[in-house]
Amino acid sequence: MRNRKGLALWLLFGVPIAVFVVWAISDNHTLFFKTFLNGLTLASLYFLVASGFTLVFGLMRNVNLAHGSLYLFGAYVGWFVGERTGSWVLAVIAGFLAAALMGLLMQVLVFRHMQGQDLRQTLVTIGLSIVLADLMLWIWGAEIYTFDPPAWIYGSTTLPLVAKFPTYRLFVLLASIVIGVGLWLLLARTRIGMMIRAGVDDRAMLAASGVNVQRVFALTFAIGAGLAGLAGVVGGTALSISPGEDTRYLLASLVVVIVGGMGSVVGAAIGALLIGLAEQFGLAYAPTYSVVFTFVIMVIALAFKPRGLMGKSQ
Repeated sequence: MRNRKGLALWLLFGVPIAVFVVWAISDNHTLFFKTFLNGLTLASLYFLVASGFTLVFGLMRNVNLAHGSLYLFGAYVGWFVGERTGSWVLAVIAGFLAAALMGLLMQVLVFRHMQGQDLRQTLVTIGLSIVLADLMLWIWGAEIYTFDPPAWIYGSTTLPLVAKFPTYRLFVLLASIVIGVGLWLLLARTRIGMMIRAGVDDRAMLAASGVNVQRVFALTFAIGAGLAGLAGVVGGTALSISPGEDTRYLLASLVVVIVGGMGSVVGAAIGALLIGLAEQFGLAYAPTYSVVFTFVIMVIALAFKPRGLMGKSQ
């Protein structure tokens, strides 16, 4: 019965997608493959933000609705450092460290005292996001900031089927793959990853074994926040930095984690891929309804996989 249901789903969604792909390639193959690469690039950026969010929200069960503010804060700090030093690499490092420090302070001052209190965490972090947004608007103003990538990834690369494609976007795609694999190895193959997972499942038992649970959680939160700040610099280089980006990437992270499954790095990658491709193909082929596609994917995922595509039963 389950196999028949799975086959029916594949026919229901797979056939229309296959028909669209065949039509789009035959109509304008350059547009199709360029849109596909743009979708992969956007998915890479979404994954960088959502990978930190899946650590904090999906794995540790901390409802941090100020995660988008960490993205924007890291972007602004990275821009400031990059403008002063002329080094894009230092900007990335500064964005990561600034957001990681901010996340560490949030964990120590807020989340440590609200474990298991989802409603309080939600309300407090909404308040924090509003305060941080106003502070960043006060410090950096409402201007749109951009900065160029370093010379070694500047320009374009010649690719088959799409002619030229920005080298920096290819770099973002590669960097997200490396970070994703590294994060998965950290959680699944290292001692600290085992401690993180054990602390989420049974905090009292982990503490009884002599592990400082609060220190482990603080480190995890800092890594998740730092990834958001790193994504801010990477995204600010590919697109721009402006007020309102915090809300956009918070919503994107929520959708990615919900679709992919809470606490799963692989699920976050799959969710980011689906959302990124849906947004770009929607903008290219049906701009009027492009926003709808994201929520259609989320509704379908929740209807058939309530815990997400890679989510596990509790």
